[in-house]
Amino acid sequence: MRLLLDTRAFLWWLAGESALSPAARKAIGDGKNTIFVSAASAWEISTKYRIGKLPGVASIVGDLGAVIADQGFTDLPISLYHAQVAGTLPGVHRDPFDRILVAQALLEKLLLVSNEQQFEAFGVSRLW
Repeated sequence: MRLLLDTRAFLWWLAGESALSPAARKAIGDGKNTIFVSAASAWEISTKYRIGKLPGVASIVGDLGAVIADQGFTDLPISLYHAQVAGTLPGVHRDPFDRILVAQALLEKLLLVSNEQQFEAFGVSRLW
C-alpha cells in the first residue's frame, strides 16, 4: 500500500501515541508499505510550532527531513498541480494544509491515514 500520513497521524506515530488507531499503526509499521509525509505537514508543524500551538515538537522541527528519512518514510513535495487542485476542491473545508493533503492523496492515488472523516466527502480513500 501507498500511504500518506496526515500531520496528526505522523506526529502520533513519532510520539507512540495511543490516539493512533491500531489499523493505522499496523499499516505504518508494515515494511511492505510506502509511507509518504507531505511538505504540507512540515509547513503545518513548523507554523504551529512558531505560533506556540505545538511546543512538543521542538526536538524535531529543526530537521523534519531527517526525521522523515530516519523513519524510512518518503517526503512528498507540493507540486503546482497539487496546489491547483487543492484550491479548486469543492466544499467548505477551509484548512489549507488539509486541502493539500486531500489533493495529494487524490492525485497520487494514496491512502490517506487520518482520523478526519470529513476527508471522505472529497472522495479520498482514508485509513483509520
